[in-house]
Amino acid sequence: MVCFCIAMGAMLSLALPDLVTMETCTSAGTPGLHGFPGLPGRDGRDGETGEKGVPGVVSGPGQRPEGGQKGEPGVKGAVGKLGRSGVRGDKGSPGPEGPQGEPGESGSAGSLLHSAFSVARGTASPPEKASPIRFTSVITDVNKDYNTETGRFRCRVPGTYYFVYHASSEERLCLVFKLDGTSLASFCDLVYGGTKRQVNSGGLATYLKKDQEVWLETNDYNGMTGKPEGNSLFSGFLLYPH
Repeated sequence: MVCFCIAMGAMLSLALPDLVTMETCTSAGTPGLHGFPGLPGRDGRDGETGEKGVPGVVSGPGQRPEGGQKGEPGVKGAVGKLGRSGVRGDKGSPGPEGPQGEPGESGSAGSLLHSAFSVARGTASPPEKASPIRFTSVITDVNKDYNTETGRFRCRVPGTYYFVYHASSEERLCLVFKLDGTSLASFCDLVYGGTKRQVNSGGLATYLKKDQEVWLETNDYNGMTGKPEGNSLFSGFLLYPH
């Protein structure tokens, strides 16, 4: 911009003598060259505020404004709290019949409803008085219900049982059936002297609950033997399961 102004000043200074001469000359000279365009002017001031526009059309009753364009889907929100349990639904239809199961072990169910035992004395010595008589030689014991260590039969299957004994003796003998310490029945053989061996027997039927125990016991007369030529046996079996 400064260079332009300097150039303009130089050109005017060169043309100034001619201009002065032209004014003093009586005849018209040749028109001069067009000048250079001037610099752009500054922006004008802001105009005055225009008049208020016409109000828009008011929609009538029931009319809805036109909807805009559908926006983009929003960000997925956080998982909400677990709601309450719904009302229990109706019972569904029965499912298809399942496959047939495998056969059970042979005799496993029937053995639980049977009980029988038969045991013998294994010594010639007389049993202790007022104590369970131990029959230590097992002839049969279906469910292992008779205990040779204690001399007691323990019920595993509730029901009605029949118990019987056959005792060989050379002296006086009295035997008592005991149920959990209560006397059920007693049998005595009070033959005195002689060398002949005696045999007596007795039996009874009684109802037993699970885990009740039955045994034989002597009192002051305990002449029972257990010789090979004259055994003493104690037996029992289940008549009717409960």
